[in-house]
Amino acid sequence: MSRQSFNSRFLVDRSPEEVFAAINDVRAWWSGEIEGDTDKLGATFRYRYENLHDSTQTVTELVPDRKVVWRVIDGHLAFVDDQSGWKGTDIVFEIIRKGGKTELCFTHVGLEPNCECYAACSEGWDAVINGNLRQRIVTGEAQPNPFDEAA
Repeated sequence: MSRQSFNSRFLVDRSPEEVFAAINDVRAWWSGEIEGDTDKLGATFRYRYENLHDSTQTVTELVPDRKVVWRVIDGHLAFVDDQSGWKGTDIVFEIIRKGGKTELCFTHVGLEPNCECYAACSEGWDAVINGNLRQRIVTGEAQPNPFDEAA
């Protein structure tokens, strides 16, 4: 039986270089506090959002204009009992040139429907990837927090 990880994809009228650069400019699209480098192979960074989410990722793949992979080495989500949902998962960004456009394929490998946090996390990823990251790629501008009701 194959595993069903969370995934999303979109097509933009931008080059693979622009998409790659935007992905690696994490502070411009993933709302919250980020400590550490996010754009160097082997770098480890910590992401925190209020008291709800605290995770640590290591950049395990960085193929210019083609692929970025982060391995979640630790994670705490305040809204679930089972804290194992993120730890050991991979967050994958694949960049594919299609004609004059570029497709971004996002997969959170291991974030599966049977995970306690799947509903909340998939909703969050949808807002961040299809909202903030996509807009960061298209406009070149840093994006506001998609969960901020004042925005």
